[in-house]
Amino acid sequence: MKNKINQITIVYLLIALFAVIVFHKLSIKFVPSWNYPVYNFAKDITLVTFTGLIFRLILKENNRKNKIVFEKLKANTAEIRESNEKFNIVAKATSDTIWDWNIIDDKISWNNGINSIFGYNKNQVGKTSCWWFEQIHPEDSIKMSIKLYAFIEQRTENWQDEYRFKCADNSYKYVLDRGFLIKDQEGKPTRMIGAIQDITKRKQEELRLKLLETVIIQTKDAIVITEATFSDNQLPKIVYVNPAFTIMTGYSEEEVINGSPDILQGPKTDPKVSRKIITAIKEKKEALIEMICYTKEKKEFWLLFSMIPIFNKEKELSHWVSIQRDITDEKRQEKEKEHLIRELTKNNKDLKHFSYITSHNLRAPISNLTGLLNLIEDITIEDNELKEILHGFNKSTNLLNDTINDLTKVMIIKDNTSIEKEPILLKDVFENVFNQLSFEIYKQKPILKIDFDRVPALIINKSYIESILLNLLSNALKYRSDKRPLKITVITEQVNNLFTLTFKDNGIGIDLDRNHDKVFGLYQRFHNYPDSKGLGLYLVKSQVEAMGGTISINSEVDKGTTFTLIFKNKQNVT
Repeated sequence: MKNKINQITIVYLLIALFAVIVFHKLSIKFVPSWNYPVYNFAKDITLVTFTGLIFRLILKENNRKNKIVFEKLKANTAEIRESNEKFNIVAKATSDTIWDWNIIDDKISWNNGINSIFGYNKNQVGKTSCWWFEQIHPEDSIKMSIKLYAFIEQRTENWQDEYRFKCADNSYKYVLDRGFLIKDQEGKPTRMIGAIQDITKRKQEELRLKLLETVIIQTKDAIVITEATFSDNQLPKIVYVNPAFTIMTGYSEEEVINGSPDILQGPKTDPKVSRKIITAIKEKKEALIEMICYTKEKKEFWLLFSMIPIFNKEKELSHWVSIQRDITDEKRQEKEKEHLIRELTKNNKDLKHFSYITSHNLRAPISNLTGLLNLIEDITIEDNELKEILHGFNKSTNLLNDTINDLTKVMIIKDNTSIEKEPILLKDVFENVFNQLSFEIYKQKPILKIDFDRVPALIINKSYIESILLNLLSNALKYRSDKRPLKITVITEQVNNLFTLTFKDNGIGIDLDRNHDKVFGLYQRFHNYPDSKGLGLYLVKSQVEAMGGTISINSEVDKGTTFTLIFKNKQNVT
């Protein structure tokens, strides 16, 4: 650089000397009267030489200053380059969305996080701050804008805010946005750089924890959290109890924190239960325990509580959580229930015993009455009034005998817990039923549609299914309609392992709106029929349920009745 200064100085001197010489020659030629030419020439030469030296000094000083400025610019450029390289590295390495906002020109740029986190491609991202603000949730936009511009006007260096930012799919994510300002020499903000962090999961977790906290505080069950460590002489220290614990035990939170759950034990607390608690703690296993405990006022109560071990990420036991409930009333009700069951069982046995004795004691006199009435039938009675009385007496005696037989069947069904089943052909069973009611069938001449082709046989109790069909068929004959010929349909079908028998008639029907809950009840009558005992459908339902089946009814007044019987039938019998 020094040589360059000397070269410039020499060039300057040569040009100046050339100009002096030319000027001197012209002066001599055109101004003959010019005095002292040699002196003037020497003076000009001296002046040019002096100004050349001064010019050299000026160039040298300027060169020194330029060198200082250049070194500063070089240092600043290197610093900016290094800063930009660090920014690019951080922008690539971080999972956050980095933004760079040129405040003066209102231009903003984003790193790849705008795509990986929010799903925007390059064509969807705006170049100004307006696009940024437009993606902020409307409920958060005004608040965030006020905070941001207030921060810029206050010219503080740090800013952060939480808001919801729209994704490319129009959903929103909760974000934490942090930024800092870059200022010029006058302290005016020129640039702002920030990082947006996705905190949606954290917000969801905060909400979940808030809900859990609300549940724990509001629940009626007591919640106790203890440490994991304990000694053989004392249970783990309590670190938290909810308000329900105070209500249940009378102990305030301040009284039990850092204390032991042992304070709830008392004279009637079973030592075996205490040992069970210690064993669960040592084995780090969940347990459900009942024990007698005591309140602060030493009032005895039954406590049901769970012990749940809590492990950290390293699978180390960190705490125990206990959910506790006062079951004193339940225990009392359980004792009352057991006492009531014993009483009902005893009463039931007494009633059964009475029923057996009654039915047995009635059989002999009824048999005698039946025999006497049969003998009377062979005697010719002229008195019509006496004949009518004897006929009514005979009818009532037979009705009473049938009632006792039905009651005996019901008692046998209720006593037998296991019903013997066998393969049967439905056709043979129905023929037996048909033969028993042949007189009534011949008299009423119903239209019968019997279809056993789909399921001709099944495994069932033969006497029960015969009794069921006999009751249903006799009821259909008895409660026929006078307005139309009686039509009876019996159909069977099977789906998977379920056998269905449908028995349908077009008789007078039953008003189910009034009697739906009474249809299968004991001694329930729905029509003014003189021979009705109110036992038939009760007996049918008892027999169906004894065989593990179900029965349902669908009926309309003056239209008819349909019974649907469903049994399990694992195999078909041919």
